[in-house]
Amino acid sequence: MAAAFLSTANSFLSPTLTPSTSSSCCSSSSSSSISLIYLNNQNARRRQTLCKAFNETQQPTPALTKRGFSLCLITSLVLAGNNGNSFNANAAILEADDDVELLEKVKQDRKKRLERQGVINSSAKEKGYLQELVYKLSKIGQAIENNDLSTAGSVLGGSTDTDWVKNANIAFNKLSSSPEEKDMVETFNSSLASLISSVTKNDIESSKVAFVVSASAFEKWTTLTGLFGQLKGL
Repeated sequence: MAAAFLSTANSFLSPTLTPSTSSSCCSSSSSSSISLIYLNNQNARRRQTLCKAFNETQQPTPALTKRGFSLCLITSLVLAGNNGNSFNANAAILEADDDVELLEKVKQDRKKRLERQGVINSSAKEKGYLQELVYKLSKIGQAIENNDLSTAGSVLGGSTDTDWVKNANIAFNKLSSSPEEKDMVETFNSSLASLISSVTKNDIESSKVAFVVSASAFEKWTTLTGLFGQLKGL
């Protein structure tokens, strides 16, 4: 680097020097050359130092070296070995708690089923009302399927104030306990009113739709209450 710099400098200086001044400048040129070499060497070292420092600041430090990874792995294994017993104990406690909660839920569900079955067994009259409802819906469905709205209307009775509808609601009120069961009862009653209105208007398509909704709501209610297999015709 210094030699190249001196060669360039000499090429600039040599045309301006005359033979007469060459000898007089020889000694001073020699000392100047030594000074220039020293300064350029110093500058070169300084630039190397600065470049090295800059490169060190720019290069990202590895997040995890192989040695660091090995240390982390060994530490994890040691901690796992020390805490293995406590982890297994905690897991056993949680599993036991889950088992207790599950067992308690099973007991509660069984208790509710027994209570519900007891209510159904003691509701022979209400089951009779529901059995009559099944027969009525069966006749109405057959008449609508045959497009015989006159027969369907005579079975329906023309309003929701008929005895069989009132009796069915007595059974619904006694045997319905959950919100979903009560929702099915409301759906049945509203769709039954629509069915009566459609049959009265001699609207066969609306009558079919209303009948399907009524029958589906009643069937789902019997499933929820556990009565599905205890009524004939379902």
